Amino acid sequence: MSNGNSDRASHRISRRGFVAGAASFVGAAAFGGAARAQSALDGVLAAPNRGGWNDQFDTRAASVRNVASYQPVFSPQTLNSMQSALGQYSQIAMSGGWPTVPDSAKLQLGSQSSAVPLLRQRLAISGDLDRSAGNGAQFDTYVDAAVKRFQARHGLPADGAIGEYTFKALNVPADVRVGQLQTNIQRLSAIQIDPGRFVMVNIPAASLEAVEGGRVVQRHTAVVGKIDRQTPILDSKITNLNLNPYWHAPASIVRKDIIPLMQKDPTYLTRNDIIIFAADGSVIPPETINWQSDEAVKYLFRQNPGRMNAMSSVKINFSNPYAVYMHDTPQQSVFSQLMRFESSGCVRVQNVRDLIVWLARGTSGWDREAIEKTIAARTRQDVNLADPVPLHFTYLTAWASDPTVVQFRDDIYRRDGAEQLAMSSALPTAYAAGEEASADLPY
Repeated sequence: MSNGNSDRASHRISRRGFVAGAASFVGAAAFGGAARAQSALDGVLAAPNRGGWNDQFDTRAASVRNVASYQPVFSPQTLNSMQSALGQYSQIAMSGGWPTVPDSAKLQLGSQSSAVPLLRQRLAISGDLDRSAGNGAQFDTYVDAAVKRFQARHGLPADGAIGEYTFKALNVPADVRVGQLQTNIQRLSAIQIDPGRFVMVNIPAASLEAVEGGRVVQRHTAVVGKIDRQTPILDSKITNLNLNPYWHAPASIVRKDIIPLMQKDPTYLTRNDIIIFAADGSVIPPETINWQSDEAVKYLFRQNPGRMNAMSSVKINFSNPYAVYMHDTPQQSVFSQLMRFESSGCVRVQNVRDLIVWLARGTSGWDREAIEKTIAARTRQDVNLADPVPLHFTYLTAWASDPTVVQFRDDIYRRDGAEQLAMSSALPTAYAAGEEASADLPY
């Protein structure tokens, strides 16, 4: 994984530099004068399919549905769409960008505010709302659907209500978005795309794609590493599954978490089915340890397979120098969080059993029925894949399935060179990469 500070330094360029670089990247001609700039912006707004609104348009759902795509992020089509989008966003930026939407107003369906005309203009410029939808102060169903489309493109809950993160995303200047697109085009251009089956984890999106035949066959919500315990960028192959795995607590977690928890609640280890072993393999009763000291650090803490296990039903293994892996979790509620940057570097996968059935395809004796039966029995079992599946952990904060559907995400690890793109912060954790905590441990 590249050093975060050097990465930030290499991409730290001014807004003017962002725009100039992007314009040269797409071969755009220089804009001469205000009239020409306005003409360019009018051309962007009038481009076909930027909103696609008409009297029969489903204002409540269709625009959000149109954001979804079976096109993989890792594909030549994505790169072509990003390059086209870069040209459009460069024109927008050179034409003055979009207005700032005041964040003091409560904006949602049915509200009326002097900020709504600015919101309409902002959404029209980015292609989420057709200009013919009007410019009134009423937050109507057209604006509601446009906001939902915008939210879906930015990885936000598409509920139509404008809260803190939607305001922040709306008010990122156009020239900063130009720079973000340019940075991510460079990242995607450097990636070698697998022609067959592969798995891609996009860290800023906290999501996973399983790809086959140039099409996304599964998408999974994921939980990735916190800011100071980052999920690394890597390329590997998934070779092995551990069904009903053990979890071994690293010394750092024993020291920083288990000892304080045992000081507060002496039943903690028993409740979480964690057993202590000495170096010779003998079991150490918890009550024989002095929990007011660091004595416990010299022992091995192993959590048995089962409902409370930190990795729950499965651990997905692949060779890497970071000691990270993918796994299930008993804490399913974390997948519903907006900011899913909660791990110590490993990747937790929602609906992981669908993924492992797909991974194990072609491995003799391991269809869904066999996998489910083994997990239900809580018996420890290793499955070596007959066909290892390529795996890529990547860092893309912008991509496009279509030039009119550009996706942006929070620059959670501060690698894009603009502070406005890091719109949230993940709470720090004391754990090292690969040290996944047990279900009750705070992280």
